[in-house]
Amino acid sequence: MRRKNFFVLLLSLMPVCSFAQHPFKHWTEAIETRYDIKQPIINYILAINSADTSSFSVEMRIRNIPDTFYVAMVAHPEYDDQYWRYVEDLKVTTKKGKGEVFRKDSALWKITAGSNEVVLDYRIKLPSLHNEFRSAWKAFLSPTGGLVGGPHSFMYIVGATLAPSYVTLHIPRSWEIATGLTQTSDPKTFFAASTNILVDDPIFVGKFKSWLFKIDDVPHRLVYWSLPQANEFDTARLLSGIQKIVEQAELLFERFPYRDFTFMLQDGALGSLEHNNSVTVGAPVNQLINDMDETFAEIAHEYFHTWNLVRIHPIEYGDINYRTPPLSKGLWFSEGLTMFYADLLMRRASLPVFDSTRIAHLEHLVRRYLASPAYLKYSAETISLASYGPVGMLGDYSASTHLHGEILGALLDFIIRDATGGKRSMDDVMRQMMENFSGEKGFTSKNIEETVHKICGCDVHPFFTDHIFGSKEIDFNKYFKLAGLQMNVALKDMLSDDGKPVPDLRIYSWQKKNEDFLRIAITNPQSCWGSAGLHTGDIIKSVNGTPIKTTNDFRQVIRSLKIGDSIALEVERPSGIIKINVLIKGYQQPEVKIQHLSALSQKQKNLFTQWNE
Repeated sequence: MRRKNFFVLLLSLMPVCSFAQHPFKHWTEAIETRYDIKQPIINYILAINSADTSSFSVEMRIRNIPDTFYVAMVAHPEYDDQYWRYVEDLKVTTKKGKGEVFRKDSALWKITAGSNEVVLDYRIKLPSLHNEFRSAWKAFLSPTGGLVGGPHSFMYIVGATLAPSYVTLHIPRSWEIATGLTQTSDPKTFFAASTNILVDDPIFVGKFKSWLFKIDDVPHRLVYWSLPQANEFDTARLLSGIQKIVEQAELLFERFPYRDFTFMLQDGALGSLEHNNSVTVGAPVNQLINDMDETFAEIAHEYFHTWNLVRIHPIEYGDINYRTPPLSKGLWFSEGLTMFYADLLMRRASLPVFDSTRIAHLEHLVRRYLASPAYLKYSAETISLASYGPVGMLGDYSASTHLHGEILGALLDFIIRDATGGKRSMDDVMRQMMENFSGEKGFTSKNIEETVHKICGCDVHPFFTDHIFGSKEIDFNKYFKLAGLQMNVALKDMLSDDGKPVPDLRIYSWQKKNEDFLRIAITNPQSCWGSAGLHTGDIIKSVNGTPIKTTNDFRQVIRSLKIGDSIALEVERPSGIIKINVLIKGYQQPEVKIQHLSALSQKQKNLFTQWNE
């Protein structure tokens, strides 16, 4: 090709090339330190003494700061563990002497120093563990390691969340470090480009096993910390399974949104939490020996959040704050579609899943959905709001935004595939959402509707009106029919594994913050508890004449009940104290069967085949 014609062709193609909001427009935007003459300069020193694992100390060195400023502890939007409760010995020193500290709110302190160079010192006194297992994302220390950093450790300067910082660790010499923070040439010093990064990335320290694998030359590290004298498990299978999940995620999104990634697995812990380039996962060694598939499912879910929630985020998830963040209407997508893809990534990776087939998985989801009347009373957005809201936000109803969103995502997938003749699917929606909403701009449900419409070229407004913004009953067969499937439902007695009727125990107790008494929570108003007249929020005074002091005491009483038993609850309401007798009965649950239609069109056959791949 001649040079002149080459450039003519190149120029003619340039307008076609458009990019999403998040790529940089100039190379200077890609550097991690933003220059601002007014910005404070912040350095942290976090020190751990392995001989005293009850606490750790933090030193916060600040320059270029006003005489008076505020520091705070971040409130996490999902799991606000309120580690401001464990801050001790906060003091301020300057070259001129001691500064003053005024506590303005539970998680907010006013600092008056009279100097533009300040050193804040404080300790985090770790809470005692009341249960055998701890939550995997919470800070802890032991003689052989622990988890620190994040919102459990670092104060930040209010109004300076874009200020970068350095973190230097003083830890036992034999301990290693694993963190998503950027390592510097000093192996014990790490860089955070902003406060958001600082408090999002946990710091795993201690004596642990570590493995490394690369996909497209992007490093992925697996770290496992075990309890003393722990048994061995199949590490090769664990590493292989995680690698397969990562490979499938890259095939879906076509690239990684991070420079490297760390899987932080720990013995003696349960639960998990996503971060921008790492996950913290509780993985007891016995679970890894006996049921590693459960660990894979947990990892697949949290890892997918790297895209869907951390980056593709609801509009309510803005900058960090010390106040409790607003509840989100978009978690049906953030959590539900993550459930949808956690299952799908496992299947695409040929890893064992709970439900043997995709049809069996649909049956399982629909059965759970039909078992609760909450989904016919509350919209997906309302259930999303209640996901991390206070107990009783849905009254006597209980619903899962994870389940609700996964079902809605599955139905939208059918709609998209049918409208495009199998050329598009929910995969295309996820990629488009990543393009549009992985930067500063968060999404609303309306944005999701617009994205789906753009992908399928079809009218999904009625679907969103009925099932996202409203609570209209879902006509499942309308959507299953697109893939040549039909659902049949029958109510059956709830039976135990040995075939005996199960007592209706759909009730539990809970406590509001700063209350020393128990309240009741009803999960279904049609249960024997709701039918007897009990309501969520009732204060428990006694059960069968005996005062109940703890949730465990109430749980033990409830679990001992059998069908035919009678139980007397004395509860308090604003109107006064009343006594309610409850007769324990069995209850019914829907049984769902999804089968192929007897006569299928070629389009239905093709859609099912593509969907089932």
